[in-house]
Amino acid sequence: MQIVPTPAHDQQQRTVLATRILFFCSGFATAAWAAIIPLVKANTAVSEGTLGLLLLCLGIGALASMPGAGALSSRYGCKTLLLASTALFALLLPLIPLVSSVWLLAVLLIGFGIGIGATDCVMNVQAILVEKQADKALMSGFHGFYSLGGIAGAGLMALQLSLGLNAFIACVNFTVLIILLLLANHRGLLPYANPKEGRSFAWPKGTVLLIGLICFSLFLAEGTVLDWSGVYLTEYRGLAQSSAALGLFCFSVTMTFGRLTGDWLISHLGARLVMTVGGLVASAGLVLAISTSSIPVALLGYALVGLGCANIVPVMFSATGKQTVMPQAIAVPAVTTLGYIGVLAGPASVGALAQYFTLPVALYCIAALIALATLLSTKVRV
Repeated sequence: MQIVPTPAHDQQQRTVLATRILFFCSGFATAAWAAIIPLVKANTAVSEGTLGLLLLCLGIGALASMPGAGALSSRYGCKTLLLASTALFALLLPLIPLVSSVWLLAVLLIGFGIGIGATDCVMNVQAILVEKQADKALMSGFHGFYSLGGIAGAGLMALQLSLGLNAFIACVNFTVLIILLLLANHRGLLPYANPKEGRSFAWPKGTVLLIGLICFSLFLAEGTVLDWSGVYLTEYRGLAQSSAALGLFCFSVTMTFGRLTGDWLISHLGARLVMTVGGLVASAGLVLAISTSSIPVALLGYALVGLGCANIVPVMFSATGKQTVMPQAIAVPAVTTLGYIGVLAGPASVGALAQYFTLPVALYCIAALIALATLLSTKVRV
């Protein structure tokens, strides 16, 4: 018997697709920004230390926007906030490579960070609501589209620059693509969010704090691979500078694959098993990458880290939607904020440990942190 789609089913499909597109756009724009950082450094002629402070401006903007974004989405709905925040970072992106003033660049990066941070927060609010409506696992797939956007963004920017396009035109192309994707999918954005209950922001407590700490740990680990895998492979394993990104590439590909297949795995094996096995695989993979003297085995280790980490954060966001300790309008921004702090804290904390105890010791500590986060995740209802 042929099943005829209903208007409700069609709308659900639109919301799922629109949510995936939002995650894709966020990863797409973030990768574009990361790819032009060397050009921005050259344009402004800043030192590494000043560049670090400029990168911090983006993080400050993102962190500052998250609590307010959750509260505003409760008042105006996900659609209004997501259209505004996505348009903000898309329109600011082409301006960044044009700037030579450090102070103007700092202002632009704060604004760009506000757009990225608000989008990351509210798109997770929408993702939780859409997953609840569908009554099936969707969160890993949503986060998989973020990873897919990151790969596509890095590849497209590299292609444009290699063809001789200047960074401004390349970024304009990114902006046009993002705006077109928004216009094509805006009907799938939810005109509502979680109702506001109590204060706009509160420090997480109970299960929400536990979820936030787990996300903090996993995001810190992901940031460590992003910033330190190339340094480790070149300085400690003799890999050529031109191949320094191979560890990150292996990590990114397997994480994307793991997330895109994660909903199916969770539906068939259960969230608990997928998350626990994933955490152990990720921790063991990082130990393998650090311990071996073989480059291929080290790359396999980084691939295992990506595959293992893939579904832990998505499951934690789903758990945020199921908990009853705090209203979701407060819980989601709190978890998102803690996770983002992990991204910012990762490179600095590993650098500090490496300075006193060597980089391999610092990376072993990150492997232990992944294992500890996996242990803590067993206390969360999924």
